[in-house]
Amino acid sequence: MRIFTGNANRPLALSIARGLDTRLGEMTCGRFPDGEVKVQIHEDVRGDDVFVVQSTTTDDFLMELLVITDALRRASAKRITAVVPYFGYARQDRKHEGRVPITAKLVANMMVTAGINRLLTVDLHAMQIQGFFDIPVDHLVALSVQLEYLKGLGLHTPVVLSPDTGSIKVADAMARRLGASLAIIDKRRLGDSHTEVANVIGEIKGHDVVIVDDMITTAGSMTNAINVALERGARRVVPVTTHGVLCGDAFDRLSSCKMDHLVMTDTIPLRRRFADLPITVLSVSNLLGEAMRRIHLNQSVSSLFV
Repeated sequence: MRIFTGNANRPLALSIARGLDTRLGEMTCGRFPDGEVKVQIHEDVRGDDVFVVQSTTTDDFLMELLVITDALRRASAKRITAVVPYFGYARQDRKHEGRVPITAKLVANMMVTAGINRLLTVDLHAMQIQGFFDIPVDHLVALSVQLEYLKGLGLHTPVVLSPDTGSIKVADAMARRLGASLAIIDKRRLGDSHTEVANVIGEIKGHDVVIVDDMITTAGSMTNAINVALERGARRVVPVTTHGVLCGDAFDRLSSCKMDHLVMTDTIPLRRRFADLPITVLSVSNLLGEAMRRIHLNQSVSSLFV
C-alpha cells in the first residue's frame, strides 16, 4: 500500500498514514510560474496499490487530484484509489431548472478518465452520485465517529433536529442510533444562501437538541435551525456536521448565534479564522484508514457504511 496526498488536507493524510503504520509517498505537488499544477512522483510505484488522499474543496485541489492520478498511472501503478473525504460539486447532481449542467457527473467522468480505479468518500450530499461512476465507489458515513462523541456529552432527553426535509434520512439514522426523538424543520428556500422557516414538526421544548446536516457552507440553514431550536425552548443546542465548508457569511452567522458548540469532522481543514469559535473537530482518519486497509486486502468494506 502506498499513500500520496496533494495540498487539500495534508494533516488528515498524515494521520491516516500514521494509523496504518506507514508514511506518505514522496512527491512534488506545486505550481509552475503561470499557476498550472506541477506534479512529480519521487518513488517507484510500478505495480503498487496506491491511495491518493485529496478533498476536492476547490477547483485547484480537484485539478491536483487529476494530475497526481495521471502521473501515477503513467508510472505504472497497479491500482489507484482516490480517497476524497469531501467530494466537491456534489450539490450539482441534477437539472433543477433548464440549461444548467450536472457538474457532479462531469467531475465523475474526469476522475475516471484521469485513471482513478476506485473512489472512497465520506457523506456524499446526494447518494445517487455513486451511480455517476463506472468504477467501484465506497461511500462511508461519519455517523459512527459523531455518535461516539455525542454519547459522551450526557445529553438530557435528546432530540435530533433535521434543519430541512432533505436531511431527514441522516437525522433519522442518528436519532435511532442515539435513542433520541426526531424533529424536522420545514423551510422554504428564498435563494442560494437564504431560507425562511415555515414550520417545525416535533417537540423540542426542554430537550437537548442535536441538529445534524451533512455540510455547512454559508451556515444559513444551520443558524436558522439553531435559532428556531432556542426560540422553541431547547435546553441545549449541539449542531453537528460532517463537512465544514464554511464560506461566505458563515463566520458572521456562527459568531452571532447562541450554540453550545459546533461539532464537525476534519474532512476539510478548519480555517484559522474559525479557531476562536466553539468548534470541536472530530477525525475521520481511523474510519478512512480502516476502509483503505480493507480495500488493499480485498476485504469487505460494507460493515463500515453504517
